Amino acid sequence: MSEELKSADIGLIQRIIPHRYPFLLVDKVVDIDGYTSARGIKNVTMNEPHFQGHFPGKPIMPGVTIVEAMAQTSAVMVGVAMDMADKELLVYFMGIDKCKFRRMVVPGDVLEMNVKTVRGRPGGKVWKFEGVATVEGEMACEVEFTAMMDLPKE
Repeated sequence: MSEELKSADIGLIQRIIPHRYPFLLVDKVVDIDGYTSARGIKNVTMNEPHFQGHFPGKPIMPGVTIVEAMAQTSAVMVGVAMDMADKELLVYFMGIDKCKFRRMVVPGDVLEMNVKTVRGRPGGKVWKFEGVATVEGEMACEVEFTAMMDLPKE
């Protein structure tokens, strides 16, 4: 990746993180500012499998999937900054803190996930992020999370 790259489409996302349907929860990542911040976009649709049971007749995106979508956005941001396309980057949760849900996310919503790096450095294994997910400018979730980057051996 070059310094000019500021976004990742679904093709690049799939080259950076291993997640696939039904657990790939980010459609694109834009406004990537190196290792500092990025904005993920998730188009929420009724045909996602979790809506069959969460809840019948009142589909609501599970909060844990909102947090996972923010984590995937962070992994893509770091992956783009570290030029990790096609290098089998794996990222694991280590902790989730200060998580609050403020609004339901339902089919038809466009979930925007703004993530920022709190702690982490290129080549480092442990990173901390903060994220805010919104729908039409209204906060749906805020969270801090720590992740371990399992960097491939070169």
